[in-house]
Amino acid sequence: MFDSLHRYLSLHDFEKGAQKILPKPLFAYVSGAVEDGQSLEANRSSFARYGFKPDVLVDVSKRDMSVELFGHRYSAPVGIAPMGISALTRYRGDLIMAQAAAEANVPCIMSGSSLIRLEEVIEAAPRTWFQAYLPGKQDQIDALIDRVARAKVQTLVITVDTPVSGNRENNLRAGFSTPLRPSVSLAWQGATHPRWLFGTFLKTLLKHGMPHFENNYATRGAPVLSSSVVRDFSDRGHLHWKHLALIRKRWNGPMVVKGVLNVADVLRCKSLGIDGVVVSNHGGRQLDGSVAPLLVLPEIVDAAGDMLILLDSGVRRGTDALKALALGAKAVLIGRPFNYAAAIAGQRGVAHALQLITSEVSRDMGLLGVTSLAAIERRHLALS
Repeated sequence: MFDSLHRYLSLHDFEKGAQKILPKPLFAYVSGAVEDGQSLEANRSSFARYGFKPDVLVDVSKRDMSVELFGHRYSAPVGIAPMGISALTRYRGDLIMAQAAAEANVPCIMSGSSLIRLEEVIEAAPRTWFQAYLPGKQDQIDALIDRVARAKVQTLVITVDTPVSGNRENNLRAGFSTPLRPSVSLAWQGATHPRWLFGTFLKTLLKHGMPHFENNYATRGAPVLSSSVVRDFSDRGHLHWKHLALIRKRWNGPMVVKGVLNVADVLRCKSLGIDGVVVSNHGGRQLDGSVAPLLVLPEIVDAAGDMLILLDSGVRRGTDALKALALGAKAVLIGRPFNYAAAIAGQRGVAHALQLITSEVSRDMGLLGVTSLAAIERRHLALS
């Protein structure tokens, strides 16, 4: 069963479609934030704080929106952010998002909280970046980094804003938990969402068995229905800069730190030889009230020098991307809408979502009066 994608005209449109397909607990996991949702709201409203000052009478008949990141030239400055358990919201979700991104030639970061082995994803889409959640002991960290290197991952991303679990009350209210706990309510949700039940969950069980967290360690992690999942995700509170320094020495390729929101941490990353950072508040899913990344982006860019600066959290439009680029980001990452698009129409849905956002970027460049990303500058913005 396929949705007609013609009625999906923007990234916003995919959320309602996915809500009809996904069981309530899973939709709550993807859509929700933490506590009062202050950061989630701030991420979106931050873009409205800036208005454009376009250049006019510029020949924009030819526009180049390509961007070079770590030696590869991508077709657009928009990529797919890492999202955990995507293979529970769509059959082989991590794989289809990576393949869609590869076909569109845009960046994609695979989540360490994924349910498909990273080796399989990298084989299908070799340029996919891998985002690691660091395990609890140094020998486990070393083994994971060595495994990622053996898989021929080119770019390693370390997420640092999850020392403890965020207070996701919405997940509890909707019946989502890690591990998933069998219940009458959960069974009812599956039965009343047959498209997901047969097309994703049962198909996964029949073809691949019970999903496991495949990439948190060098070895296979816990199944999604296991009580040991809690242990696997709760041992990050001790992580320190010394661990990052050791990883930098062990990892030979480009290395990016994700989840940085202040200049001091950027300078610390720079001193360790980190190649780039993702300015991010985890999509409003960790510390509620954390600042919207766009608002601290200029000061971080000014301090970072030649480090690669990316931004995620709240980007939904081509105009959002251009505002981030004008403030100094090289590219932006988007999460939830691609998850929704995958739930609706698999790889076709993700490809359509990518086409929508990249078309917006190209169109908005023309309206702004610029023909390349390098021409987008802070002078094009004013506080609204």
